Amino acid sequence: DSARNGFSFKGIKDYLECYRSGKLTPSQVAKNIIAMLEDCDKSTPPLRAIVQWDQEQIMLMAEASTTRYRNKCTLSCLDGIPVCLKEEFKVVPYHHRVGTVYLGTQPETEDATVAKKLREAGAIIIGVSNMHELGTGTTGCNPNRYHKIPRNPYNPNHFTGGSSSGSAAAVAAGLCPVAIGTDGGGSVRIPASFCGVVGLKGTFGRISCHGCLPLSYSTVSVGPICTSVADAAIVYSVLAEPDLLYPYGLKQPKATLSDMCAPDLKGLKLGVDWTFFKACDAEVLSTCEKVVKHLQSLGASVVEVSLPEMEEARVAHVICILSEMRDFLQPDFNKHFHEMNLETRASLALGSQFTALDYIKANRQRTRSMRFLQEIFSTVNCILTPAVPCTAPRIYESDLLTGSSDMSFTVRSMRFMQLGNFTGIPGLVVPIGYSTAGLPISLQVMAKWWDEAVLLRIGLKLEQFRDQTKKPSIYYDILA
Repeated sequence: DSARNGFSFKGIKDYLECYRSGKLTPSQVAKNIIAMLEDCDKSTPPLRAIVQWDQEQIMLMAEASTTRYRNKCTLSCLDGIPVCLKEEFKVVPYHHRVGTVYLGTQPETEDATVAKKLREAGAIIIGVSNMHELGTGTTGCNPNRYHKIPRNPYNPNHFTGGSSSGSAAAVAAGLCPVAIGTDGGGSVRIPASFCGVVGLKGTFGRISCHGCLPLSYSTVSVGPICTSVADAAIVYSVLAEPDLLYPYGLKQPKATLSDMCAPDLKGLKLGVDWTFFKACDAEVLSTCEKVVKHLQSLGASVVEVSLPEMEEARVAHVICILSEMRDFLQPDFNKHFHEMNLETRASLALGSQFTALDYIKANRQRTRSMRFLQEIFSTVNCILTPAVPCTAPRIYESDLLTGSSDMSFTVRSMRFMQLGNFTGIPGLVVPIGYSTAGLPISLQVMAKWWDEAVLLRIGLKLEQFRDQTKKPSIYYDILA
């Protein structure tokens, strides 16, 4: 816990204090949230963070939690905590639309594993959040009739980032302190960065993807988006474990939070490839360089490393993710082509140009890249990069009607993200400051496979660098 002057987001701890002291009950909080969700839909422009919610469902979970607090038999430290899940997850009784107009025609009858675990922990699921159609982009722009464009709470004329767009917007706007997203090419970390909140992509397989549309089976990881690193650690510790229904994570070592709260960073070696690190906007670079010095002042040493074959890895990641999505979505592409957004059609059409040979070569590159990382992680504990090379881009009038397709932006926004998806290593993004225009800037920390604990330890220290947290221009104080 760090004492802060001025604005601070309401996190899990604030909710628990209200519940334990009797100041508020989960039922009262749920009523506040329902009022705010109604307000979001009516505001100009609408926030469009949560795209499906059900008043009765929210109240049922909240009342059960209120009873548990009254009887002093709560289920976990997530009991009564409002959460939302990206529409890519199956959540009863919502439609599993995955950002489209044609999927999920019937309400879901079975929860994804993460939804089930959150229910078992006593969390209040406030609904499912907006997303980029089929997770195919990094802006969050989704002009179709069910979704519309989610707005960045720091500036509603800017994008949230994608594809877990609504999840990041909901957390930054105060609607819930916790949201769950998926990340195949930065889809948790990009929106978390653009919306000034914390995003954790677990190691590939660490958190179960069962019940999530399997768009790209070799690159996608699940992770929380939260208002603080401590909250991300709490959610991670609840969700991270093997799931018999999800074979990729069965052999994982036990998740720990060891040394997370160490007083300093003594003994830690932070790897930086400066050439790679510096390929970002000047404002982003200057803030990120300062934060590296801050980490050094806490006892960490910075070691120059070289990340080899990054261009090859970047292209190979695109080949893998698009080929796998194109393969999985073959029936959709043939049957629902004209119901897809223009940008989705273009991305999937591009994916159909790759050959089996390209895919095999890309996976050989993956083996090489993983071997390089094994060597690098034998000398350093983590790798630092800016999170995204720029701040959140503007929304133009035409985007609202036809969507947005800007390949150069997509490629650029994923620059620091793809290595984590391609090789399966975990990554954490933490907000460290703001541009002169008031848009959030974040730093990314990546560590070796299964070592999320070191990311969280460094993340806690990154939070101390920000001398103030700016209040988003769209913010709902649920506990007020």
